[in-house]
Amino acid sequence: MITYCTEDIKMPKIHKREISAWVKKVAEKYGCKVGDITYIFCSDEHILEVNKQFLQHDYYTDIITFDYTEEKKISGDLFISLDTVKSNAEKFNAEYNTELHRVIIHGILHLCGINDKGPGEREIMEKNENEALTILSEMRKEDDIKS
Repeated sequence: MITYCTEDIKMPKIHKREISAWVKKVAEKYGCKVGDITYIFCSDEHILEVNKQFLQHDYYTDIITFDYTEEKKISGDLFISLDTVKSNAEKFNAEYNTELHRVIIHGILHLCGINDKGPGEREIMEKNENEALTILSEMRKEDDIKS
């Protein structure tokens, strides 16, 4: 089950059913099933507190993924700072919604076992993010055809 909630901000304008279907499709691509996934959209200040309290990191970030995966059933809590998503979109000259979707799927890719901290891993993560964004785009085209 995938749930969406907020902490100290308004819910972003996302299509929850579409995102949930997309997450499941991406997880399947990596041989995983979706268990309990909770997205917590929050501010920079809240994610900084989570980062300090649980990871002993004193910096802002776009996403923190707490992984509760068991075997191939992915589960986790994904904290996403909408403030950082917005500033990253500006910094990388990307559309806000594209950056938001990239971060939403980034956490899922971590739960599926893809890392981005070691040598060469960032490029692998970006490739997988781009492939996942393509899947979302294809799903939307299919929905347009059905409509």
